[in-house]
Amino acid sequence: MRKIITLVCLCVLPLTYMAAEGYQVNSQSAKQSGMGHVGVAMKLGAESMHFNPAGLGFMENTLDLSAGVFAIFPDAKYSNGSYSHKTEKKASTPLYFYGAFKIYDFLSAGISVTNPYGSAIDWGKNWAGASLIQDISLKSFSIQPTLSWKVTDNFSIGAGAMLVFGNFELSRSLLSGDYLNEKMAPLGAAVPQVAQILDAFKGTQVAATTLSGNAPIRMGINFGLMWDITDKWTLGASYRSKVRMKVNEGTAEMIYANEAMLQQLIQIATAATGSNPIPIPPLNKGTFKAELPLPDNYHVGLTYKANDRWLFSGEVQFVGWGAYKTLNVQFTEEVLEGGYSINAPKEYKNTRIYRLGTQFAATSRLDLRFGAYLDETPVKDDYLNPETPSMNKLGITAGLSFRPVDRLSVDFGFGYITGFGRDGSYTDALTGNKFEGHYEVTALSPTIGAAYRF
Repeated sequence: MRKIITLVCLCVLPLTYMAAEGYQVNSQSAKQSGMGHVGVAMKLGAESMHFNPAGLGFMENTLDLSAGVFAIFPDAKYSNGSYSHKTEKKASTPLYFYGAFKIYDFLSAGISVTNPYGSAIDWGKNWAGASLIQDISLKSFSIQPTLSWKVTDNFSIGAGAMLVFGNFELSRSLLSGDYLNEKMAPLGAAVPQVAQILDAFKGTQVAATTLSGNAPIRMGINFGLMWDITDKWTLGASYRSKVRMKVNEGTAEMIYANEAMLQQLIQIATAATGSNPIPIPPLNKGTFKAELPLPDNYHVGLTYKANDRWLFSGEVQFVGWGAYKTLNVQFTEEVLEGGYSINAPKEYKNTRIYRLGTQFAATSRLDLRFGAYLDETPVKDDYLNPETPSMNKLGITAGLSFRPVDRLSVDFGFGYITGFGRDGSYTDALTGNKFEGHYEVTALSPTIGAAYRF
């Protein structure tokens, strides 16, 4: 029983971020969010550090600064037969900052701060899948110093060192009142005091836990190439490496509906049966270690500048989700005697994201943008868990930039993301219990940013 409770407790570390598949966040530019988040084959100044470091080599200004914030509002729904449940409203706010300067005509450098991975979702405390997930907040930060060399007038290379760190917090139920009533029904029929306690626990989560942890800095690389094939066509390609994040000392807080009443029930049940029939692991007595891969990404794209007003760009992003095979967790001896290791199968598969975007210079001070993307799910049908209600998603985006003065740009973007609803199931590796149903997801993603160049 202890192993069962502990496994389902820790299997929810990675949760999907509803603006993208898996737990990857594609929200690093207010401008590019309006174009379906294309950018690998575009000359974006300082913002190229994320999309393609080689683009930094084509920077025209001496100093380029850019910053912004997203607000992502996910909405997920689970249903199975006549039962249905929606998530609570819980916004995520990924940020970005870019600062770059031109050292020589052929050499540029800069530094960026982004949130490349994360999640936020809240299913509520009392729902059918509370034993798998109640709520979660997962954040990562990437600090990237970058250098770009313009080798010729039409060809540039660039590279950056990604310093990635993060934290998470999640809650899930360890013991529901309904399960306890079912398990203790015979004893409740024989002992009136037990029946009273069980009745008080109906419809509640008797015991729950909130897990939290910090992942220290891990390093990866971001490398890119950019080539002006002609005055109208630009080719770009980039690679961001996989980073394996590690939580070395995660901690847990125990939450009880009524701890005194639960202990009273355990004492009566233990005296009646000779052993404790309600073992709850002391997760708050020690720490745990866990690992989570942040997948590598390959981008390749083309940009076509039709004239001084119209620009079109398309790209394909290959995401190496296949690296996420299992979730590995190990507890210290204070929690479970002798320590305990978990290898929860995930079996993600590699995916692609297809992006298209266009930009129209409506006036000398106003640019309009439109875009779309199709994001494939990395989760197989028989691994579909409410922690990752993952499915193929379509994003429709729009945005604009207004320049009140020549050097300042104020940028707005908006995205609507809808999932193609799917059925799936998740089978607990130890208990064999299956949680299945139908999932639907949508998300709204407004953003605002500003850029200043001189």
